[in-house]
Amino acid sequence: MFDPKKLLDELLGSNIPGTTGTVRDQAGKAVQMAKDNPLAAGALAAVLLGTGAGRQVTGSAVKLGGLAAIGGLAYKAYQNYKAGQQPSVEPVAKEPELLPPPSETPFHPSQAPQGESEFALTLIRAMISAAKADGHIDAEERQKILGRIGLAGLDNDASAFLDKELASPLNLDDLVSQAKTEAQRVELYTASRLAINADTRAERGYLDLLAGRLNLPDSLIDHIEATIQGATVPVAANAADALKSPW
Repeated sequence: MFDPKKLLDELLGSNIPGTTGTVRDQAGKAVQMAKDNPLAAGALAAVLLGTGAGRQVTGSAVKLGGLAAIGGLAYKAYQNYKAGQQPSVEPVAKEPELLPPPSETPFHPSQAPQGESEFALTLIRAMISAAKADGHIDAEERQKILGRIGLAGLDNDASAFLDKELASPLNLDDLVSQAKTEAQRVELYTASRLAINADTRAERGYLDLLAGRLNLPDSLIDHIEATIQGATVPVAANAADALKSPW
């Protein structure tokens, strides 16, 4: 069985457990290396998104790991919302600071009722569902994606899981039901928003529908949006371009 938490780390470009850097750091920064390995500049999310591009965590967030980074973003947005603050997008600093959610809060990975690994799978499914929202991942695109997933060094079980999820029809009710707490509903939406830029009508419509199913108020969604914008950067353009190249 593959490690869902490690796969989520790779999706977000976070530190890989047992190594000293991120997927893209390990691969190198040269343009040619990015062409040989799209993960070098944009993490596994760029592969899953195919012709699209989402946002990836940066600064201190990449050191937290995927679960803690998503939990930290969701917790920060939720706290600002509960405090009655006005959503505001701060300029992205070179090394934006993001703290992990406090251990005693339901946003901390250890507090997941279904266990950390199972909730990591839910967040991965949320990101894939969001990536499929605009309909561009058809059978041909899926094969193209799977052909590049091997570049991430994933084992057969992880590749098979991604293949199944990419091929499965969107089931929003099932996805929403996997969020067991209010905190997890906020995290599920946060992960979905990280996966896409939401600059198409289909993507924006999907996120609106997801927020409604999760019963998240508009003002909280605004805080999530502002928090994500302040702690992430767009997936690198050269990674997306590499995915489109004919090689």
